[in-house]
Amino acid sequence: MNSKTWTRIIALTLFAALAMTAPLGAQDNAKQNHPHQYHHYQLIDPGTFGGPGNGLQNPGFPRAGVLNNGGTLAGEADTPNIDPICLNHPPDCYASHAFVFQNGAKTDLGILPNGINSQVNWISANGLIAGNADNTLADPLLGTPFQIRGTFWGHDGVITDIGALPGTYISGPFAVNNRGEVVGAAMNTIPDSNSMLGLGYQTRAFYWKNGTMQDLGTLGTGTDAYATLINDRGQVVGVSYINSVPSPVCPFLLTTGSFIWDKKNGMRDIGDLGGTCTMATDINNRGQVVGVSGLPGDSVAHPFIWEAATGMTDLVGASSANTSWLWWAPPTVNTNGTVAGMACDPVHCYSLLWRKTGGKWAQTLLATDVVSVSINDSEQVIGYGSFPFLWEDGGPAVDMNTLVPPNSGITLHEAVQINNRGEIAVQGSDSSGNNHAVLLIPCDENHPNVEGCDYSMVDASTAAAQSAARPGLTRTEQAPPRSRWSNRYHMRGVQPGTR
Repeated sequence: MNSKTWTRIIALTLFAALAMTAPLGAQDNAKQNHPHQYHHYQLIDPGTFGGPGNGLQNPGFPRAGVLNNGGTLAGEADTPNIDPICLNHPPDCYASHAFVFQNGAKTDLGILPNGINSQVNWISANGLIAGNADNTLADPLLGTPFQIRGTFWGHDGVITDIGALPGTYISGPFAVNNRGEVVGAAMNTIPDSNSMLGLGYQTRAFYWKNGTMQDLGTLGTGTDAYATLINDRGQVVGVSYINSVPSPVCPFLLTTGSFIWDKKNGMRDIGDLGGTCTMATDINNRGQVVGVSGLPGDSVAHPFIWEAATGMTDLVGASSANTSWLWWAPPTVNTNGTVAGMACDPVHCYSLLWRKTGGKWAQTLLATDVVSVSINDSEQVIGYGSFPFLWEDGGPAVDMNTLVPPNSGITLHEAVQINNRGEIAVQGSDSSGNNHAVLLIPCDENHPNVEGCDYSMVDASTAAAQSAARPGLTRTEQAPPRSRWSNRYHMRGVQPGTR
């Protein structure tokens, strides 16, 4: 394998299967016509470590975890040094270091001994961090002149190499919780032509804490699995092969299911909607799991929510038979159990919200031809199509570029995450095309005296009109382009749109 095959491992921009929509005429659209005003936002760029750009991990699957409710943003920034192996996305071969940014201060999280690069993949609510870093030692199993190591940063800010499964030298953490429990994907030494990560060996879901890594196993007779998320109760969700039967549609080559795991009950299959591909994409602290699952025949996939008491619920209804398989924009769920996601008919894709009322799930249309990616506990939703949008309090969805200072020097492209304080992590670019990860701070009563903030309001109709000047994303288009920072430490697996 050459270094081009190994362009950064752990964002795992694997997929997020996209679902179909129920008839939209039945949706609750009353709030869409409710008058609303939006706050302005102050744009804050954390800057670099002397190189041209910075960025955030936003794999799309699972959801992003780069901004916590304390307002800490976590990413990576270029140094002026050149990475001779060029593990970063070519042609940008600048070495980069992981960082955290809080209260106007950026902290370099450092690199491993003999290392060149590091990155953050997830930051917990209390500031614990999981990520990746490389070193210049050979990987004798994969035959590369470097190793990609899973990393953990505790409250002391010291980088820790979390190791790998026996006989291997690579691991990729996805998430960490407030208890310092890390989950992710690694590999073992058993050759596997259907490897989920495309590394030639079986992919395994792992759980790590206090220096010990545990292989969580697989579902059924499956050979491969990986863990995507863990909540603060220690519940882990992920995906697994369940047998050796090929799937005609799944990004992973074989029939794939999803699991929930905890120390008491072990790994449990959360079920499916009758097809060969089920992918859990988010879990909240109540143990509610959301994702997408294929229907019989797998020409259609629907968003679902799984609850321990009721099992899996099809959020758009089994009678909805429109078809689409797209590989971005997974459903996400907030603490209260409200779900934001997407569905498509043959012409358009729709950003949708689902709330449980009177024991039934009610669907609300947010916007057309954009995709939602993050929801907070106040039910503010962000996403993107040809522009990054914000939706709140009944609408309409507006372009974030209309809410920030026009002289910022940054054009916003890719919405990433919104926290419960209404702060937003976004990726954009400067006039030279360099990527910039920025933090948007709302100029509201909860953020008084922010330097440069415009505390006047923006009329929703004005902002919406400015947003409308940009064309929307149509059903037939490919996934919107993601910045190079979305593929940092990329494991060679299935890419969006390749299946």
